[in-house]
Amino acid sequence: MSSKNNNKLNIPEAREAMDKFKMECANEVGVDLKEGYNGDITARQAGSVGGQMVKRMIEDYENSIK
Repeated sequence: MSSKNNNKLNIPEAREAMDKFKMECANEVGVDLKEGYNGDITARQAGSVGGQMVKRMIEDYENSIK
């Protein structure tokens, strides 16, 4: 998934892991992401992927503080 991306990560080396995480979340919500350009998906689909990513990050954090 190495498209031109202006998103900045605090740790640039994490790009590959974040791309993998994004693909996993997209699969969970039924959005067919592919490597590279994904401009053909709807805003709703993109939002559902981002929402799933946030949901999983919050769940992971909550589980880590128990």
